[in-house]
Amino acid sequence: MDDARNGIQVLTRAANILRLLRDHPSGLSQADIGERLGLARSTVSRILIALEAEGFVGALGPRGPYRLGPEMARMAGAARRDRLVELRPRLETLSRTLRETVDLSRLEGDRALFLDQVVADRRLRAVSSVGETFPLHSSANGKVLLASLSTPDRERILAGHLEAFTDSTITDPVLLRAELAEIARTGIAYDREEQSSGVCAVGTLVKAGHDFLAISVPIPASRFYGRELDIAAALRTFVEETDWGAPE
Repeated sequence: MDDARNGIQVLTRAANILRLLRDHPSGLSQADIGERLGLARSTVSRILIALEAEGFVGALGPRGPYRLGPEMARMAGAARRDRLVELRPRLETLSRTLRETVDLSRLEGDRALFLDQVVADRRLRAVSSVGETFPLHSSANGKVLLASLSTPDRERILAGHLEAFTDSTITDPVLLRAELAEIARTGIAYDREEQSSGVCAVGTLVKAGHDFLAISVPIPASRFYGRELDIAAALRTFVEETDWGAPE
């Protein structure tokens, strides 16, 4: 019984170390880890040696700093692929319900990266390319991802060059901050011909583990105005019915 209890305790401590390193991507020393978790340095050292041998952590020097290792990235990538496979049928259902294109994207640096798309069965439709990236400030999926960032990361992007792609693109940081606050409150973002003239979109987030994925519905402007609230309601239902739940 004691061996089992000790084994569980070691696993718990290892998990806590991995979570701590996840929250400090620049790395932490053994002393920092022990101090933050209330563990003896010898205990931290033994666990780190085991985690490093399996590729779960890596050290920049003999005493660190320690960061998450390549095996964690491989496991996260596999989990992300599994979630994308699970999500595809729901994207198809949403597209059929709205009779519009549905996009899936995630944050990639300071841009939104398109991961998947279900194209609407209509002659006039909005289509992007999977693998393409969009600025965060001018697209519905980008704005909902931008609103989810920490304040320092969000302010860094707002302090940079905000390109005007159309006459409707919001490039004033003050106005954009106000819109991002509303997006954070409602969970819904709009693109009213801000990225491309004649194309609008509505977007929201789903939380997948520690990542956020943006679900957006791009629509020709001729079908968008007057339907915004209905599309937003459909996206909220999508999030509520997705097993991963709404982002906190």
